[in-house]
Amino acid sequence: MKIKNIISALEEMAPLAYAEDFDNVGLLVGDSETESTGVLVCHDALESVIDEAVAKNCNLVVCFHPILFSGIKKITGKNYVERAILKAIKNDIAIYAVHTALDNHLQGVNKIFCDALGLTNTKVLIPKQNFIQKLVTFTVPDNADKVRNAMFEAGAGTIGNYDNCSFNTQGFFTFQGNEDSNPVIGEKGKLHTGEEIKIEVVFEKHLQYRILKALFANHIYEEVAYEIYDLKNAHQNIGLGMIGEFETEMDEKDFLVSVKEKMIADGIRHSAFLGKKIKKVAVLGGSGSFAIKNAIQAGADAFLTADLKYHQFYEAENKLLLADIGHFESERYTKNYIVDYLRKKILNFAIILSEENTNPVKYL
Repeated sequence: MKIKNIISALEEMAPLAYAEDFDNVGLLVGDSETESTGVLVCHDALESVIDEAVAKNCNLVVCFHPILFSGIKKITGKNYVERAILKAIKNDIAIYAVHTALDNHLQGVNKIFCDALGLTNTKVLIPKQNFIQKLVTFTVPDNADKVRNAMFEAGAGTIGNYDNCSFNTQGFFTFQGNEDSNPVIGEKGKLHTGEEIKIEVVFEKHLQYRILKALFANHIYEEVAYEIYDLKNAHQNIGLGMIGEFETEMDEKDFLVSVKEKMIADGIRHSAFLGKKIKKVAVLGGSGSFAIKNAIQAGADAFLTADLKYHQFYEAENKLLLADIGHFESERYTKNYIVDYLRKKILNFAIILSEENTNPVKYL
């Protein structure tokens, strides 16, 4: 099996288009045409993980955090990033990162976080903006079903829990082809009028090429009329963070003790207790200080994230319990999810969970 086939499965799990603009996701090192000997899944693709991949005969390392995050001008082995890259290249090991592509997925990092805590009725905390487009096209009634179904098959017409969604209106068309035209209906040089169906579908913008290809392949017109609009609607099923509820509310201290146990955290920093019960909880795996206001606006009783600075604890404004459980800890089950996903998608192939603990933060 080639590495590109494994990448296809990874992109089904976490489409690269879902990633944030600042991120560096996808294949970072290596050739996708190489035959894969095995996959090692880790949190961080450090030098020790590359050593583990060599020992376990895996020439593809799938990591959550991208080892290459910002640009580098030299690879001399002077720091941990360069050493990992050099070792990967020397041993013909490819590195693929998912990061915010999986952060933003409805079943991704924050759903994994919620599931570990036992939260239900979950939904995205910060829905992704500027990600939905609408296509409008026109065809004769006899061709409408074929065009519509082809666009559905290409990914158009999905709204939340519903698919095959479209809006259709009847009208009439007029056209007159010039001498170079070759109309399917009517004759060139003559004005023609007939019945037509207007079809409207929405789609995630990264699917535009695929949907247009399906439209052109299944439309009968010589010149296909269509329009594409960017929509301002937020995508409710893609975005950062998540909010959910416990079936039974609990005291603040009991809540944090439970979080510490379930997320295997060695320590939790938190804002002052407010003397209120915890039932509705917002989470954002990794560095999530930017979402404190979103958690408050969503009515959360508590917000769990990581990498909070001193003054950011004041931003709780006595409206919720704010807790920093540790960056690695908030994402710790992500690599397990990736392994489980790949083992279901790719049978009878070596998909190995890394045994390396790459958490750089230690506690006394």
